[in-house]
Amino acid sequence: MKTYVKSFLFITILSVLLIGCSSDDSSNESGSNDGGDEGSGEVTLSLYSTVTNESDQAAMESVIKKFEEEHSDINIDYNFPAGEYESQLRVKMAANDMPDLFDTHGWAKNRYGEYTMDLSDMDWVENLDPSLETIFTDEEGKVYAYPINQAKDGLTYNKNILDEYGVEPPETFDEFMTALETIKEESDGEVTPFWFAGSEFGAFGQYFDQFATPLLITHPDHDYSEELLDGSFDWEPYTFLPEKLLEMQEKELLNVDALTAQVHEQTQLFAQGKIAFVMATVPINAVQELNPDTELGVMPVPAIHEGGEQSWIGGERHTMAVWKDSEHPEEAKAFIEFISQPDIVKELAEGTALPAGLTNASADIYYQPYYDEYSDVMVEPYFDRVFLPSGMWEPMGTAGQELLSGSLDPEGVSEKMKDEYTRLLEQEASE
Repeated sequence: MKTYVKSFLFITILSVLLIGCSSDDSSNESGSNDGGDEGSGEVTLSLYSTVTNESDQAAMESVIKKFEEEHSDINIDYNFPAGEYESQLRVKMAANDMPDLFDTHGWAKNRYGEYTMDLSDMDWVENLDPSLETIFTDEEGKVYAYPINQAKDGLTYNKNILDEYGVEPPETFDEFMTALETIKEESDGEVTPFWFAGSEFGAFGQYFDQFATPLLITHPDHDYSEELLDGSFDWEPYTFLPEKLLEMQEKELLNVDALTAQVHEQTQLFAQGKIAFVMATVPINAVQELNPDTELGVMPVPAIHEGGEQSWIGGERHTMAVWKDSEHPEEAKAFIEFISQPDIVKELAEGTALPAGLTNASADIYYQPYYDEYSDVMVEPYFDRVFLPSGMWEPMGTAGQELLSGSLDPEGVSEKMKDEYTRLLEQEASE
């Protein structure tokens, strides 16, 4: 019995000593550092991007994986919140707790400027496309973000369908409506003339935002830019856009599930020849993987007023900024330096089917012949980025959802826009 007790005490004491040594060793050799292992030198960077379609996301994921393979001590926790991006970033801005790397999606200076690190000391800056200089830099020389690509937005169309039914890419809004009606009739309703992934309010935001430029800005007899900038615009002329969108729905020119359709459905429907037009630039790679015979084209936004001209809507598209208070600024800048290499610039431009933001690489862009065809068409900035207070994107898009669901009539859409416009202007003035 005494032998048993002695053995038990010996084992107990030994176990305590071993546990104590194990705990000491653990505390000395490893620890938490923002998701990284301090002992192994790992750092985890948070990254938020607005990329939504599968091809764009695949391109970003591929580049992130390559970076992590080359920089084994840096991990990237990436997020693609799609329609929730702006609301999530607003919460993070309010808490002053931004991602290490984030997409400024058109607001590099006006919305996110105070949160971005100055990148002017980086080598890639000398290759910044001159057309983007005023967007990404200020008079003091600060560079707010890195341009992954640049936008020339208008309409994407299924060239096979337009050719089959003898429809020319429309130059005016009236011609656009005629084209939609022709496609509906000639296809016996088998092809959706104008398709929306309206489960995300941004789909309708694109329609209102891009068509607002020829409606309210570019025609000299219908230029409301001063009124929009000084806050005196009364919004009655805007009613044309919701009226036409509702007319499209009533004439069955939109997809019947316009309020519930999701972005990922677009690729397959284009490959199946079920869509004629969308208000977005569609990555061709994913479509042709499903159907190599599919040909897509892009065109500027049609003119609205008689004597008006078409417009590309463009500027900043996907970007990467560094949060000025990031705990890992050098690692975050290392990622941007990595994606500024010519081969990665080319990969991202081709993967997103958009022109690169740097001049150090030549990308084989599927839509380049169309950009060349319309090279004389002016590129206008996004309407909301210049003429609307911050925060208008969401009400602009949700108003479209409410219109097609019957919650608002066209006049109600304009009234909602007026109320939100006034509220946000007053909010900006009080800050």
